[in-house]
Amino acid sequence: MLKKALIGRPLKTRELGEQKLGRLKALAILSSDALSSVAYGPEQVLLVLSTIGLIAFWYSVPIGIGVLVLLAALILSYRQIIYAYPHGGGAYIVSRNNLGENAGLIAGGSLLVDYILTVSVSVSAGTDAITSAFPQFHDHKVAIASALVVLITILNLRGVTESASVLAYPVYLFVLALLILIGTGVWQILSGQAPTNVHTPVGTVVPGISLFLLLRAFSSGCSALTGVEAVSNAVPNFKEPAARNAVSTLVMMGFILAILFSGIMFLAYWLGITPKHEETVVSQMASAVFGRNFMYYIVQGTTALILVLAANTGFSAFPLLAVNLATDKYIPRMFLIRGDRLGYSNGIIILGIASILLIVAFGGETEQLIPLYAVGVFIPFTLSQTGMIVKWIREKPASWLYKMIVNLIGTLICLTVVLIFFITKFAQVWSVLIFLPIIIYAFHKIKNHYEAVGEQLRIAPGKEEVLQWEGNVVIVPVAGITKVVENSLNYAKLTGDTVIAVYVAFDPESEKRMEEKWKEWKPDIRLVTLHSEYRSLTRPIARFIDLAMKKAAESNHTVTVLIPQFITKKRWHDALHNQSSLLLRLYLIYQKNVIVTTVPYRLKK
Repeated sequence: MLKKALIGRPLKTRELGEQKLGRLKALAILSSDALSSVAYGPEQVLLVLSTIGLIAFWYSVPIGIGVLVLLAALILSYRQIIYAYPHGGGAYIVSRNNLGENAGLIAGGSLLVDYILTVSVSVSAGTDAITSAFPQFHDHKVAIASALVVLITILNLRGVTESASVLAYPVYLFVLALLILIGTGVWQILSGQAPTNVHTPVGTVVPGISLFLLLRAFSSGCSALTGVEAVSNAVPNFKEPAARNAVSTLVMMGFILAILFSGIMFLAYWLGITPKHEETVVSQMASAVFGRNFMYYIVQGTTALILVLAANTGFSAFPLLAVNLATDKYIPRMFLIRGDRLGYSNGIIILGIASILLIVAFGGETEQLIPLYAVGVFIPFTLSQTGMIVKWIREKPASWLYKMIVNLIGTLICLTVVLIFFITKFAQVWSVLIFLPIIIYAFHKIKNHYEAVGEQLRIAPGKEEVLQWEGNVVIVPVAGITKVVENSLNYAKLTGDTVIAVYVAFDPESEKRMEEKWKEWKPDIRLVTLHSEYRSLTRPIARFIDLAMKKAAESNHTVTVLIPQFITKKRWHDALHNQSSLLLRLYLIYQKNVIVTTVPYRLKK
């Protein structure tokens, strides 16, 4: 009942088509990460420039223009990727098909980790926006962030269209609120209402400025472009024609992102906004433009909402990427299973748990993860653009030269950003060089395991002789004379040629009593009593089964261990019973040449 109340009624497989997204809902669910990044991307630029002082803030204008050029290159590049790979997969599929297995795994592994960071960083940033407006909640930010992740996880488990319906309103309210903020701020500047002496004129000479610092600021601003690739990963979620609808959504997202990012960067520069630990740049900007009135709280509320709900981009893209990797046998096949609401619920749940662990581990202070978050996106960006170059050169379709030039420009810019990250922020991103090889190694180990299992399970008629058994020895561990044991023995006599009951006694008196009772109760079934000086049940039975398997093998018999177990009416009663049988089953299930089975006896009360 609780599951149905939280998740909703199960959907039939034929209802899958109803779970596809139109452009407006897709824009809400897939662009929330990219659009929300304008709330912290400009702030990251100012944080770097603030190490020189307010005088250096005019550099945010050319840096912002550079970020917009990169955004345009990425939108054009991913537009081509969507048309070339309309079944989704994004950077992983492009890199794997054109650059080889390991390149694909680097892209896939980077994005998997990045989507976990997307959720934790977005929710933590949203929590910061809440605590900026309501400082009394600052000490509870970890609990608030964790609760928000749980809420978004449940929302996504309810299905793609339902989560998109809920998300659409906050996303569009956020866009509207920021457009009003930017429009009002620009109007105040044009009408002379805004101060003109709080910013440094463009072109002012800044002592101490260096190319290294400017590149570092540029790379920080590029964090505003995270999430651009999500549309290409989620093409299968679109209504038909899926590729065309995905491209339209991508272009709309890029256009809105460009307006919001440039507007926030310009207003922050003109109003002389300085980053503060206790208050975000957007909060200061809204306060300067509107004052602490109703509109200020609208801006803060919608910003907090979209920052939290930006995590939904991760919840939309992570399961689909996991499906591609699981299909290729690089991660567990559990990620291929659709849940009650036709979403890939295992991927959604794993993402939610991993994100909460990250929030708790960093105490909700995930700002230091933003560079790692950004570099985790730009590595796949670079690989996907390079893969497309290889594809165009190899296939030479119509207008291939133009397409190759677009991807070449995208590759060069993305590679430059990656190099800048490693040069200027190595202390924050060095862990990429550690966890990526580990992830790729794990991918290969999982695939090798699946291939080895498949080889062993594959039926090859005529190549090997199947062993035919001549009989079955059934061993029944018993703890006393009960209805449960009687039920199991009756079944054992039906399935076994030889039935042996095994009883473990802790003292001679109990051993003698059991043997006497058994002779009266089941004289036709052999009872073997084992004495355990150290009060262990599992070890004596395990040794006896080992001996029985050796004897059975000599006469070409199988050995089946039939474990009696009663099933309680109420689930919580399970904790009070059957511990010994569970331990014995756990031991035997990993032993060779023994069959383990359970005969349940259901209690009425």
